[in-house]
Amino acid sequence: MSDRSERNKATAIAFYELMFNESQPREAVRRYVGERYTQHNPFGEDGPEAFVAYFEEMAEKFPGKRVEIVRAVAEGNLVVLHCHQIWPNGEEYAGMDIFGFDEEGRIVEHWDVLQPVPPADRFENSNGMF
Repeated sequence: MSDRSERNKATAIAFYELMFNESQPREAVRRYVGERYTQHNPFGEDGPEAFVAYFEEMAEKFPGKRVEIVRAVAEGNLVVLHCHQIWPNGEEYAGMDIFGFDEEGRIVEHWDVLQPVPPADRFENSNGMF
């Protein structure tokens, strides 16, 4: 793996930890996001300020939310995080976030998919989601 891919992977992990687990989205954007932030989630707006507003609201509504990064894969200017989200209301989600980076190593693009984790007795196999 290239030095750039390793740098981007470390940045994506630090960004996610700061904005989600430490509930500091504004600081996460200041440290890690570029001037533009293109959002591919159809329910999110483009731009760093929209990102900050969304995660400040989530921090207020759901104190104690946590994310565990299960694995991270980096290639070139893309990083994929496979995550286990644990919400204080008992809900759990399996998520995949893809971050695109600019040449300076700043996050400038985001895609994601999210799936609820069903109760263990509803699994059709014993493989788990993580």
